[in-house]
Amino acid sequence: MPQARKNQISLIDTPYYHCVSRCVRRSFLCGEDEYTGQSYEHRRDWVESRLLFLGSVFAIDIAAYAVMSNHTHVVLCVDKDLAGSWSDKEVLTRWHRLHKGTFLTQKYLRGDALSHCEQLTVDETVEVVRHRLYDISWFMRELNEHIAREANAEDGCTGRFWEGRFKSQALLDESAVLACMAYVDLNPIRSKMESTPETSKHTSVFQRIHALKEGKQPASLMCFVGNYRQNMPKGIAFSLIDYCVLVDSTGRSLRDDKAGYIDHSQSDILQRLNINTEQWLALTTEFEKHFATAVGSEHMLQQFKRHTKHQRIRGMGKAKILFKHA
Repeated sequence: MPQARKNQISLIDTPYYHCVSRCVRRSFLCGEDEYTGQSYEHRRDWVESRLLFLGSVFAIDIAAYAVMSNHTHVVLCVDKDLAGSWSDKEVLTRWHRLHKGTFLTQKYLRGDALSHCEQLTVDETVEVVRHRLYDISWFMRELNEHIAREANAEDGCTGRFWEGRFKSQALLDESAVLACMAYVDLNPIRSKMESTPETSKHTSVFQRIHALKEGKQPASLMCFVGNYRQNMPKGIAFSLIDYCVLVDSTGRSLRDDKAGYIDHSQSDILQRLNINTEQWLALTTEFEKHFATAVGSEHMLQQFKRHTKHQRIRGMGKAKILFKHA
């Protein structure tokens, strides 16, 4: 039985979540339908553009994503404190980029005078909207409903486009976050859609690599900020170059003629993650197979289990093996 979303999201334990949405019907989200020969490749642009747009509206950063032929992967990082720091005007301005709002919120943003009762109503609306702007369910709703409407209009049909609810996994520690990001970025290579990370369009690693060539990082994605230090800026605590090498090395290790091999240049970052080669390959090639609601060390899973009041968490046994040195 599916778990309630409140039992899958615990910001006390982690701000990072892996979300997957899959299509219903035989129709493709993107790619080419081998039965009809019709191409839906242009829909990748729809998904990518909408996803990055939402990242600029919500207090939720995009760490990784991949747009596949019949599903999408995204790794999100919730920044509740950022949403809490926004002024009422900022909250409503962001929400109005998605929806036209109410008569009163429009009146408030125009600077018109409000009665006491009207102001109380606006204040209540602001708090509801503020919560939505750091809510993963609302983020995915704004992504999936928009794409479903566009696809249904193009297909000339109605009804569901996505399977019921999106799937989410809590990423409870750095090892889980990096492994999941690599898993997501390597999706096109594993499915033989692409041969290298730098040619894997509509993925986060494609954006990162091409920005790196110009000596910068994509403004639309969560930044890599290097190793831990004093006055640590907001971002992923690894080097962007290390991550690109990590993805490339892992991708090459998936080839039939180099099974189980990772280039020696990758040993440093794997040692920092306290994961050996076999463990890393198991995580980055079978990420969804071994874990369901949450991913991390046994200790972190037990903690997440308590906070979300789960009776059991799938993957506890695998965590003992894959994260045994963490």
